[in-house]
Amino acid sequence: MNKKVCVVTGGTRGIGFATVKAFLNAGYQVVLYGSRQETVDKALEALKGEAVEGRWTNLQEVEAMKADFEEIKAKYGSVDVLINNAGVSDATPLDKYTVENFDRIMDLNVKAPFVCIKAVLDIMKEQKHGVILNTSSMVSFFGQPSGVAYPTSKYAINGLTKSLSRELGKYNIRVNAVAPGIT
Repeated sequence: MNKKVCVVTGGTRGIGFATVKAFLNAGYQVVLYGSRQETVDKALEALKGEAVEGRWTNLQEVEAMKADFEEIKAKYGSVDVLINNAGVSDATPLDKYTVENFDRIMDLNVKAPFVCIKAVLDIMKEQKHGVILNTSSMVSFFGQPSGVAYPTSKYAINGLTKSLSRELGKYNIRVNAVAPGIT
């Protein structure tokens, strides 16, 4: 229980999976989240023998995530880093965009990070430290030719990050974001 603990949402592929590997290489205990058991199992198989566990809890359910974070803390002693990386994008033109499609992207890209932060907050405040890192995107600054919900959601992540960095700093909780381009 002396390792630092990092939680990575969207940790089963792409940027999230690379992030999981980087934190494992740095000596962290990692808990990765994926959208389905199959994706989590595949990631865990690729990381066999590493200090990692996987979960597929609904990131948009605050009580479920709060219970998960409490379990993680009880098992490993802390939750030092939360990386909100889970997200979805599309390139649907506006004239074909539906409200349901917009909501689906906003729910995962904005609501889920908010829920995860709310769920881990008491633990980090009690520890008197923590790091929250949100994945934004370059399109939050420049837009994209179609698929309006994705850049909108990442612009919202920038606002969430800036506001919470000011609010949570007094608890020694750092909140920041990265804004990668196409990978």
